[in-house]
Amino acid sequence: MIIHCPHCSKGNRVPAEKLNQTPICGACKKDLLSLPINATTSNFSELIAQTVLPVIVDFWAPWCGPCKMFAPTFQASAVKYANKVLFIKVDTESEQSLGAQFNIRSIPTLAGFKQGKEIHRVSGALPPAQLEQFINQLAS
Repeated sequence: MIIHCPHCSKGNRVPAEKLNQTPICGACKKDLLSLPINATTSNFSELIAQTVLPVIVDFWAPWCGPCKMFAPTFQASAVKYANKVLFIKVDTESEQSLGAQFNIRSIPTLAGFKQGKEIHRVSGALPPAQLEQFINQLAS
């Protein structure tokens, strides 16, 4: 799969089974998973199917005020839990098929996945303490 570096935007080919091995960017040498990954229809299934790390998906849209307010909280958690939990963002405006596939009715919506299966979902922008609970629930 191709993961675009969240630091320099360079595309990096990373086999799904190596996502748990702290992949680094070939260009800037920074950790590829230290910030949320922007998922598209072409790489979403592969990102979710990797079985080692739990995955949190933030379904959002650029015009959504609560989504914009929640973004720094989500990003801070991605930094804190880098290489322990995979953080993914899906822009439901540009990736409408993913929003429809997962029946997203309100944004932001967080969905937690383990071994490719959705196990938990919550709608609305969470404060840091509640996001921490969501992450701990998913990681346990």
